Amino acid sequence: MALVLPALAAAAPGPKGSLVIIGGGSRGPAIMQEFLRLAGGSGAVLAVFPMASSLAATMGEELTAEFRRLGAREVRYLNLSRAEADSEAVLERLKGVTGVYFAGGDQSRLMDVLRGTRTARRLHELYRAGAAVCGTSAGAAVMSRMMITGDERFNKDPDNGFFMIRSTNILTAEGFGFLENAIVDQHFLRRKRHNRLLTLVLEHPQLLGIGIDEATAVVVRPGGLFEVFGDSTVLVLDAAKASKTTRDPAGNLAAAGLQLHLLRSGDRFDLSKRKPLPRKGD
Repeated sequence: MALVLPALAAAAPGPKGSLVIIGGGSRGPAIMQEFLRLAGGSGAVLAVFPMASSLAATMGEELTAEFRRLGAREVRYLNLSRAEADSEAVLERLKGVTGVYFAGGDQSRLMDVLRGTRTARRLHELYRAGAAVCGTSAGAAVMSRMMITGDERFNKDPDNGFFMIRSTNILTAEGFGFLENAIVDQHFLRRKRHNRLLTLVLEHPQLLGIGIDEATAVVVRPGGLFEVFGDSTVLVLDAAKASKTTRDPAGNLAAAGLQLHLLRSGDRFDLSKRKPLPRKGD
């Protein structure tokens, strides 16, 4: 009798949605209009999550008014407790949503409410089905699986942050993981956050480091290509091909052959191939 082999399972299709990841600061019209376009334009139904902000209710109302001015058909702002994030009522409010927006503030505050909840799972379902997901500042940090918290293990000086590149110094937590193969940092050039992203990519070379400056965004399309929008630049760090990373007894890290890409508005990058692409029209 011939041996019948089971059919190989087809690879799960990638998400159909897009990500708009803003580095904080001002959100220029080109960025916000692109998010609204990806979310459906005049037919967009948006869900706004303001819980990262210390003034969440005020932030939610301001963002609702802003998105209505931009032309969204409907805006639902959800200032949730953790219990509410697991409720059927909130899942009902997410029906028909075509775009999701995470406000800035403290990323840990947002994730403490949503991590592991039914709402978080539904947001992934919306993204896989084609919704656009946007976040700024703290709302950018939550996009990656490894989320920078903003805290350090060894340095306790709040006025002189991230002055070292030392093993295990940068504290992270679990983010949403819409972006699986990278770590996102925000306010990058303005707040000189190079050291913390360098530390993390040296410790996790399988992950690209994406540092997004203020007033700037990366728009990640289905398939993993991203384009830069905005007024400043995006820095991509890649330690995958660096010589073996070493550390001294104090934990100071060293490596040779790291790659650094500095991208401006209109530049494109292939996340799966880890390399820049020609600009449109080149």
